[in-house]
Amino acid sequence: MKQKIYLDHSATTCMDQEVKKAMDTYFEKCFGNPNSFHSFGLEAAEALNKARVKVQGLLNATSEKEIVFTSGGTESVNLAIQGIARGSKKKEIITSKTEHHAVLHTCEFMETQGYKITYLDVDVYGRVNPSDLDKAITKDTLLVSIMYANNEIGTINDISKLSSVCKKHKVLFHTDACQASSQNLDVKKLGVDLLTLNGSKMYGPKGTGLLYVKNSVNLKPLMFGGSQEFGLRPGTENVPGIIGLAKALEITQKNKDKENKKLIGLRDKMIKFFLEKVPKTVLNGHPVYRLSNNVNISFLDIEGESILLHLDSQGIAASSGSACTSKSLDPSHVIVATGMPYEIAHGSIRFTLGRKTTEEEVDKVLEILPGIVESLRKISPFKLDFDEVTKALPDNLKGKLKE
Repeated sequence: MKQKIYLDHSATTCMDQEVKKAMDTYFEKCFGNPNSFHSFGLEAAEALNKARVKVQGLLNATSEKEIVFTSGGTESVNLAIQGIARGSKKKEIITSKTEHHAVLHTCEFMETQGYKITYLDVDVYGRVNPSDLDKAITKDTLLVSIMYANNEIGTINDISKLSSVCKKHKVLFHTDACQASSQNLDVKKLGVDLLTLNGSKMYGPKGTGLLYVKNSVNLKPLMFGGSQEFGLRPGTENVPGIIGLAKALEITQKNKDKENKKLIGLRDKMIKFFLEKVPKTVLNGHPVYRLSNNVNISFLDIEGESILLHLDSQGIAASSGSACTSKSLDPSHVIVATGMPYEIAHGSIRFTLGRKTTEEEVDKVLEILPGIVESLRKISPFKLDFDEVTKALPDNLKGKLKE
């Protein structure tokens, strides 16, 4: 039977067995509605509160009332952006051009509602410059939303510096941290007013997420029908999912240093191999300020989708961009926003390693991929001038031209 290798952990993760074990009781035995006033409901309410307090501690939030459970990162982002707008008379939102579509599409909707959206440029590595943010903020700015770590190229923003700029101007700051569960999530050290997390990105259950909301923030609900989640998210709480989310976050934060060390070793091995051994390659994202599990490489002269199909035929799962847009043939908006030519964006492949990824699996990919690239280039109608296409790029992003 063909070995299967999963290297698409930024799209979703498998559920950790400890997480599943923690959830099991709340499917059948402790199944009560936490808003019901009887033993079944009170038992569920107690479990829900314990999960909330656990998350509060993991994020170093001031109060458990600052933790709002949702159905995932997308809902949390919408609640953050639209909820702040509903509670403010100001009409400008600032974000970046490399955000996840949950943020970008929400901002596009806000434009139809009369809000001005300012999209900040990023540098060649995909980072937002705090001085650019400083210049962009106006008296009408109500919210800044900048992602912690990019889901496609893995670049990590300096959130504490960006939030400091917002504090100076007395503007609220939100960060989409769905890809950053392996990073420091101390909301006080980060200086954020709102922070989004997603269970399915950290070995928790799909359909779960949370929004940290600083107690001084005036956030308005998007939906109505009940008083659950402090009146911000009506509907009976998903108790098993919330228990699983809290457990997944606990495990991820507890083991992050050990896991990051292991993954950085595997990540850097892949990057070094591609840039040194495979001709006409480009690294997308920052070489250092980068998620420990992210390898995003562009292979010139061929399209990423073609590589993906050949990898999948060999039992290897990867991605050509965000999972939310992977069926689109448009070039990555993230890579284009870094100033890379379309030719580089079209040939990108994202490998995202995981908790169970082994060195043997990485070696197998490194053994197979060069042959795939070579065979596709032989039939490709494109023969790009590598030096011309990459002339504006720093050397630490470029591989070598070898014929």
